[in-house]
Amino acid sequence: MQDRRDDGTSPFADELERLLRKRGLSWRRLSDLIGYTPSWLSKIKHGAPPSAELARKCDQVLEADGQLIALAAAAGGPVRLAQLPAAAATFVGREAELYALSGILSYEGEPGTPQLVAIDGPPGAGKTALALRVAHSVAGQYSDGQLYVDLRGYSPEGQPRVVDEVLEEFLTALGVQIDVIPAGLESRAKLYRSVLADRRVLVVLDNAADSQQLEPLLPASSGCGVVVTSRKRLGGVTVHGDRRITLGPMAEAESTMLLCKVIGKDRAAAEPDAIRALASRCGHLPLALRIAAERVATHPHHSVSLLVEELATEELRLEALATDDSVAVKTVFSWSYRDLSADAARMFRLIGLHAGSHIRTGAAAALAGQPLVRARRLLDRLTGVHLIEGLGSDRYRMHDLLRVYAAEQAAAEEPDDQRRLALRRMVDWFLHNTYAANHVLAPQRHDPVLEEPDFEVDVADFDYESALQWCELEMSNIASATRTAVEIGENVSGWKLPAGSFNYLHLRKRWTPWVASHEVGVVSARRAGDRYGEAWVLNNLAVAYRELRRTDEAKDCFTQARELRIELGDRVGQAWSLTGIGFVGFDQSRFDTAALHFGEALDIFREVGDRHGEGIALANVGDAYRCLSDYDRAVDALEQALALFRDIADRYGECYTLVKLGETYSELARQADALDCFQRALSTRRELGDRWGVGETLHKRGLLLVESGYSDLATESLREAFSIFDELGDPRAADVRELLNKNG
Repeated sequence: MQDRRDDGTSPFADELERLLRKRGLSWRRLSDLIGYTPSWLSKIKHGAPPSAELARKCDQVLEADGQLIALAAAAGGPVRLAQLPAAAATFVGREAELYALSGILSYEGEPGTPQLVAIDGPPGAGKTALALRVAHSVAGQYSDGQLYVDLRGYSPEGQPRVVDEVLEEFLTALGVQIDVIPAGLESRAKLYRSVLADRRVLVVLDNAADSQQLEPLLPASSGCGVVVTSRKRLGGVTVHGDRRITLGPMAEAESTMLLCKVIGKDRAAAEPDAIRALASRCGHLPLALRIAAERVATHPHHSVSLLVEELATEELRLEALATDDSVAVKTVFSWSYRDLSADAARMFRLIGLHAGSHIRTGAAAALAGQPLVRARRLLDRLTGVHLIEGLGSDRYRMHDLLRVYAAEQAAAEEPDDQRRLALRRMVDWFLHNTYAANHVLAPQRHDPVLEEPDFEVDVADFDYESALQWCELEMSNIASATRTAVEIGENVSGWKLPAGSFNYLHLRKRWTPWVASHEVGVVSARRAGDRYGEAWVLNNLAVAYRELRRTDEAKDCFTQARELRIELGDRVGQAWSLTGIGFVGFDQSRFDTAALHFGEALDIFREVGDRHGEGIALANVGDAYRCLSDYDRAVDALEQALALFRDIADRYGECYTLVKLGETYSELARQADALDCFQRALSTRRELGDRWGVGETLHKRGLLLVESGYSDLATESLREAFSIFDELGDPRAADVRELLNKNG
């Protein structure tokens, strides 16, 4: 926790005081500018931890370039990061490089400069393996943990990681609330540097494309260390000569050591000349050495020399086709590939068509058109010969070079229509699993109609926790599948995939993939000429813009969606777009306008007989009246909504309304009635497994208990709410933490 000093101040308060003096502003003037009361700011001045929202407003008004947001994040307590993937179990050699790089990273850098080491070299040279081994060897010296990202600078599909999105992921991992992360690369980079200013974090930036991709991800703190890998020397980044290592082929002794470790010392000792020849045929490159060694190990009854002769024959076959200096690596790939069964070889080459960072068994089964059990056996076979790598949680990944080779084999051996068919099956798998997972996360929401799958795809039986975890791990692949759908002309899937991800994106506030995927979805719907889909995706995009406080863009998208829906005669869609416009009015404190839009939506829902929509609209109308202090009309509308939801057995809608009714009773000083509403909503939401809903209800109940003087009960309620919001990455966590600190 950020320490409160003896004089009662804090680093945040001190920096705020300094900035106020610099700009000639008083604390009272600051109160006017940011909309917080002088008494509240007095608590901050004397060391109370700020909320993320207060810090954001102060940072914006005082032009602090993220410094105040960073100090507010630090006030939440240290965040211990542990993002490093496991180091390779068969790592050998590179002792001099390992010693040199570990030594450099064991000391702090010059003021304002992190300790930075760079590893470059050709593909297959073992850059990532060395980087991870170095990082693990010094991890204990970085007390605040490690950040890791694969920047995918040389991914076969030519789509490196978007730096904006990487910064968003890093900042949330570092404890910055998602709703205060600014838009724009420069602003995010400034905030990132500010957050790391007083921390000791090791940052591993793997597979960088160029210095332009790298620069925003570099800390400016002497306490941080950075490990960079790339296939080329990054001239735009300042790296001292002794901190830049170019990896080439391994020394012969290291190569034979690696082979012996996999093949077995006794067998290797019996044929030393053949082992040396094998190392030579592999070009002494670690990736090729590991695959070749596994090929030898899986043929224990063949002599090593016989297998080397096979490899030599394969090399002669490929030499005439070689167009670059990776012939040794491709020879080993080809040698091992030709040793696979027909089904395993087909699985391998089809995986090369998948553009995502990893692949799950179900997606691989869909690609190959195989039953799940059979697909898992084939993947285990490919893992056993080091053509793919197991990641746990039923996931696998493939080295970029292997993916290029696999895709080449797919192009050579699979007809165009079969490749497209495989990708259609995979897109279908992602589409139906995305819908299934997101339905579990928020079953009360309506989704676009999803047709029956065109193929037999395995759809998981999700519960809440497994659905959330699946979405967390697969979001980047869903984005890749969306792009794939557009590329192969599956434009309906191209808009339904992002639309089907909405519940997860809304729950976890994943702004960057939310906006990016839905912008692709809009394009896809337009290509399909699907105006219904275009309206749906625009409406979802508007929700993201609204929560990002991009109010004008939100209103514009809601309005476009509404106009499309009017043209289509989609009355239900019109009502939901009107609801969105009403929420924008709420955000602008134009509660009378909001009430009018909610009322218009209510009329439409009643006209078309959509009782769920009618109930939601009634609850929103009631909430608008509450904000206008028209409590009689508020209670009447909310009680109508409650009765309607009970009549149609919509328990989610009932809880949605009970919380709003509880807030209204609270403002009317009817504490007993308010607590009863909150308790009923809480019990039902727990029963439904609605984690976010439980957190919201606990938060509202805690506020009422604070006002009623029940401090112990309030603390208990707020602590549980904080735990849930923090787990879900919801920005309300900061508000609840502030309440907890205020109330001891």
